[in-house]
Amino acid sequence: MIRDSDTYPAFLAQLRRFVQQRLVPREAEVASCDEVPADLVQEMADIGLFGFSIPEAYGGAGMTTEELVLAAIELSQCSVAFRARVGTNTGIGSEALVADGTPEQKQRYLPRLASGEITGSFALTEPEAGSDATALTTSARRDGDDYVINGTKCFITNAPIAGLFTVMARTDPDTTGASGISAFLVERGTPGLSTGPAYRKMGQEGSPVSEVHFDDCRVPAANLIGGVEGQGFRTAMKVLNKQRIHLSALCIGPAIRMLDDAIRFVSTRKQFGEPLSSFQLVQAMIADCQTEIHAARALVLETARQRDRGEDVTMQASICKYFASEMCGRVADRCVQMFGGYGYIADYGIERFYRDVRLFRLYEGTSQIHQLNIAKRTLAQAGA
Repeated sequence: MIRDSDTYPAFLAQLRRFVQQRLVPREAEVASCDEVPADLVQEMADIGLFGFSIPEAYGGAGMTTEELVLAAIELSQCSVAFRARVGTNTGIGSEALVADGTPEQKQRYLPRLASGEITGSFALTEPEAGSDATALTTSARRDGDDYVINGTKCFITNAPIAGLFTVMARTDPDTTGASGISAFLVERGTPGLSTGPAYRKMGQEGSPVSEVHFDDCRVPAANLIGGVEGQGFRTAMKVLNKQRIHLSALCIGPAIRMLDDAIRFVSTRKQFGEPLSSFQLVQAMIADCQTEIHAARALVLETARQRDRGEDVTMQASICKYFASEMCGRVADRCVQMFGGYGYIADYGIERFYRDVRLFRLYEGTSQIHQLNIAKRTLAQAGA
């Protein structure tokens, strides 16, 4: 749902110019330094990129799902690091608080997340709890007016720079699975919380990811999201459903960018006296990329509209994430192929995107997990 069809296209055009004029020219710098420079972080904060889906009452843009998807497609047509720098605040780093936080919790943290004053991080995954997120063992024991948290999280985006962590922990040690899991807000600087060094990764330079450790970390009971124990996994699923649609859109932007770069290359690079774009097998790769990009965009937009209408989109969110992430990987492979030997050389940028987008098929549920989810729900609908 677009709330204002007169002004929203102008916002998207402004965002497109910002990406092209301010972010794209500094992609190589970000990759080399392995961080997004502070001046660009401030510029992104100044134009509201940290608060896309945070309600207007707390300083955000309060975007609908459809608006968020369209903005994400524009923002992600540059190095993945830029999107990731603001992405936890516009997605999983704030959504649990938006969905189930108490009024006091929202008032305390959401304005700071929306402004970019602090960076949020969502701490769910553990060394032995990845695809089976309900197997987490991080514990939270009530002790007077506090909870004492112990455990380790891994693969946590923006953990090295986060100021606020949404942490899933088991408050009932006698339960297994989803029951007994609660969600907590833990601030950087809380005694007992520490983050490991940023991982060395295959790609996505400039987007820091690390472990998060809790060693008798004492958190006020007032920081239990919603003030109710045992609701954490349900909160996480609310977050992940919307985030999967959001992430699907974030797979489309890089695919558009890679195809644009490849088209510019094959239009000027000549072989046998002709531009590569004149060869039919190259045109076939262009056609396959363009078709899949359009299919993913239509799928994601329709699912976003369904969610805005209040429909259950659990299966559709999985379909979006599965198709869009796999599509982006196929587009990356074809575009490297169109660059030929130059596609393997770092100076041309396409190899960086090839590495960066590989992660899309792993986080927010692997492609295989989404295949299982889709099949399970399809069979249930058929009564099988």
